[in-house]
Amino acid sequence: MVLADQLIAQMVPPAMFNDVSFGSYIPDPDEPSQAAAVRKAEEFAGKVAKIRAGGRRGLFGKKAQASGAGLYLDGGFGVGKTHLLASIFHSVPSPKAFGTFVELTHVVGALGFNNAVEQLSGHSVLCIDEFELDDPGDTMLVSRLLTELSARGVSIVATSNTLPGQLGEGRFAAQDFLREIKKLGSIFETIRVDGPDYRHRDLPPAPEPISEESLVERAEEIPGATLDNFDELCAHLSTLHPSRYNKLIADVPAVFVSGVHAATDQSVALRLVVLADRLYDANIPVTVSGAKLDEIFTPEMLAGGYRKKYLRATSRLLALSRFEVAA
Repeated sequence: MVLADQLIAQMVPPAMFNDVSFGSYIPDPDEPSQAAAVRKAEEFAGKVAKIRAGGRRGLFGKKAQASGAGLYLDGGFGVGKTHLLASIFHSVPSPKAFGTFVELTHVVGALGFNNAVEQLSGHSVLCIDEFELDDPGDTMLVSRLLTELSARGVSIVATSNTLPGQLGEGRFAAQDFLREIKKLGSIFETIRVDGPDYRHRDLPPAPEPISEESLVERAEEIPGATLDNFDELCAHLSTLHPSRYNKLIADVPAVFVSGVHAATDQSVALRLVVLADRLYDANIPVTVSGAKLDEIFTPEMLAGGYRKKYLRATSRLLALSRFEVAA
């Protein structure tokens, strides 16, 4: 059993963002919102430091606890939101925590709500990447958590491609939880970050899948690489909690998957989204046979409530597949 302090200590940015900073973010000169977002992120980091330095002094000399600041970076895929989120994390005082929305809900589930609040309440900031609400339970849980942490002086910064007032739209009866969703929106100052997906700038279209024979040969050339059949991989993912996907790919240098085809079951597709996120965080190349990686999610899925999740996963998988081809 993982101790609470160990679980919280693991909440750090992915290794690929270890060395990022505000200075290393290169704004697109054709997208003024990017330079503005860098300035806002830097200002927010300064606010965090001041809040943790102490609250307001009252009439009788006793300091009142200041509420945490809130920043919400909204934009499309690949515009550098996670880069800015990690830059904020690196520039504010410890203790601090960083995790995806899914990872945060897993931590709260493992620790219990009250224990999670206590463990995080002394932090200067909670950084939440890929903020999404997929069900009413998550809406209530996250709303309570962030409200309590903010009241205790914890600043909160989140990234998403959905504005706070639209979280949950198309996934469940959001109107039934509108008050909670509005409460979440009131915590944040929203900053828009526009621009094309940097992962696909000046790059050719998605690579064609290779033959089964070539796939096997290339997998055998890389010590430690994995080679799985797509259907068998999907079946195995269904037996694991998504929080364990990180361990599944630990120390894997490259992933090869045969027989890729469209996932017609939504639960399978959502597991693939989580796997794509973990592979991208770890910068693990992906090579496939069968269908293209931009054909995994059906047109019906891309037209539904999880559209943005599927598009993000596709963007990340294509980036990883190009990396392998370029290598």
